[in-house]
Amino acid sequence: MSLTSGLRPLPRSDAEAPPLHVAIIMDGNGRWAKARGLPRTLGHRAGVTALKRTVEAAQQLGVGRLTVFGFSTENWSRPAQEVSELMSLPKLYFESDLARLRREGVRVRVIGRRAGLSKDVLSMIDEAETTTAANTRFHLQVAFNYGGRADIADAARRLAEAVREGRLDPAAIDEAAFESHLSTAEHAAPDLIIRTSGERRLSNFLLWETAYAELVFQDVLWPDYGPAQLKAALDEFRGRDRRYGGADVDDVLATG
Repeated sequence: MSLTSGLRPLPRSDAEAPPLHVAIIMDGNGRWAKARGLPRTLGHRAGVTALKRTVEAAQQLGVGRLTVFGFSTENWSRPAQEVSELMSLPKLYFESDLARLRREGVRVRVIGRRAGLSKDVLSMIDEAETTTAANTRFHLQVAFNYGGRADIADAARRLAEAVREGRLDPAAIDEAAFESHLSTAEHAAPDLIIRTSGERRLSNFLLWETAYAELVFQDVLWPDYGPAQLKAALDEFRGRDRRYGGADVDDVLATG
């Protein structure tokens, strides 16, 4: 079974199971800055440092794939100065850490719409993806100018175009076919979704892919995040009973 076939993440008990996939909604940069009397832009820059710590920690804690939410399609509505700062963050991150990522076998992939991104940001994304394309030790997926609804709409449009051009029979469209047209099709769905800052919502992140993911909400602002917080989330995840919509065998036997 390929990593991209079917929506449901595979159980972790099998030694043949794919690497653990963790996704993080990195929330709280603005509140972190406000609490310190700093501009929000400095909170976002502190968040880049937290991302570096967390990527390194994920590699050490047995995570094989990490997806992070960097900029949503809804973030364009923020003040122009903040949008400009957010747009610069991928460049800031990759310029400062790409050499290490490449050296340590990390493959970088950026998902989300390219429209609206500046040439320098697009160039940096292309460099990060191209120079790490052969790496397999760890996968880092950055959702940038990404929205779950937008991705679903884009996938539906691609399917509709395939039908119109005679390349696809509408009767062949099932969940697997639809999923293969999402920007996340290269990897299995996440096993665990983490959101920081104490908020308890998905905010349009990986809406299709989270159907059977475990959710952990942590009351820590993203710039303060690091190895200890990630380990705590993983410990909680590993204590969960994942049923994928089925019933617990003991419960079934008990009720006859």
